[in-house]
Amino acid sequence: MAVQFNPEQAARAGRWEKQTGPETYHCFIPSPLPPKPALNLESLQDASEKANRALGRLDEITALLPDPALFLYSYVRKEAVLSSQIEGTQSSLSDLLLFEAEEESSVPIDDVRQVSNYVAAMDHGLARLKSGFPLSLRLLKEIHAKLMAGTRGGDKEHGEFRRSQNWVGGTRPGVARYVGPPPHEVMPALGTLEKFLHDDPVRTPAVLKAGLAHAQFESIHPFLDGNGRLGRLLITFILCAEGALSQPLLYLSLYLKEHREEYYDALQSVRTHGDWERWLRFYLEGVEAASRQAAETARSLTRLFEEDRKRIEAIGKMSVTALKVHEMIKKDIRVSLMEAHRRLKVSVPTAARSIAKLEELGVLRELTGHRRNRVFVYDEYLKRL
Repeated sequence: MAVQFNPEQAARAGRWEKQTGPETYHCFIPSPLPPKPALNLESLQDASEKANRALGRLDEITALLPDPALFLYSYVRKEAVLSSQIEGTQSSLSDLLLFEAEEESSVPIDDVRQVSNYVAAMDHGLARLKSGFPLSLRLLKEIHAKLMAGTRGGDKEHGEFRRSQNWVGGTRPGVARYVGPPPHEVMPALGTLEKFLHDDPVRTPAVLKAGLAHAQFESIHPFLDGNGRLGRLLITFILCAEGALSQPLLYLSLYLKEHREEYYDALQSVRTHGDWERWLRFYLEGVEAASRQAAETARSLTRLFEEDRKRIEAIGKMSVTALKVHEMIKKDIRVSLMEAHRRLKVSVPTAARSIAKLEELGVLRELTGHRRNRVFVYDEYLKRL
């Protein structure tokens, strides 16, 4: 079914251009940000204030954490799984942990590799930003190359902006849900998006900037594959680059997965009716919900770590090594016998007894079902994620 749009209303966000050839269809060419006429900030004030307050509370909680790295490891992996599931993968967090431990999982290897690549892409982008590298088109290409390496679609010019037409939904442009700009319009649109990220022509508050940039990136759809995942990463990268978050603990994929149709409809309403406010209200509600959920999870995990530490201390002299294993799994969430042996510099029997005791306490659960090369996971931690 062809896209239905109102040219006059859509003009606020961009223009629809008729394409002819084997079939006729319309593609969307976004106008530079920020929107003109300007956003109705009064209509967004309540949602914006709630989102900023929730984001601020999350950052405060992050600052009070004894070791934010304990949460980053698992949060990044949770986001990778959820964002990839939006694109149709079946991989779970347990599958990813087994893959990283070089064990077989129950889903197709390409699904798990796609999730693992998401972790690598996120880590690469955050490391580059932390080193002072600007959020730029060059960095987006680097991140995309990491995201797509060795996966389905990995042969589709990964790390390079597209030079052919793509579309969303449907088997061809004429029946697609959305068709982005033609190839010759991609780089001009990306150029103005990069300027907007760098506050040209005007400075935009970080939270609104992230929401506007995400929608614009999805409209440009600059890569042949992986646009959804990279577009969601872009939100976190902007918030971190702008200093709105000191640690990358805000991820919207769970919210977007739970409200998938509303998400797609809100993005499409920008293109068909220039309704930036509808999209931003939806996005800001997502920022608030995700911030509250992340803050509560951080508090919940802090309580869990303390409760389990006390339970382990109560087992007596075996608690010394068991507590060291507990410290390991607080950060990495999974452990194997040989990993504990090597990292803790204890004998294999000592490591085995400590792991067995933690399994008996219900702290650890074995993932593989094997007798050899077994992998254990911090069970309640995994459940709370």
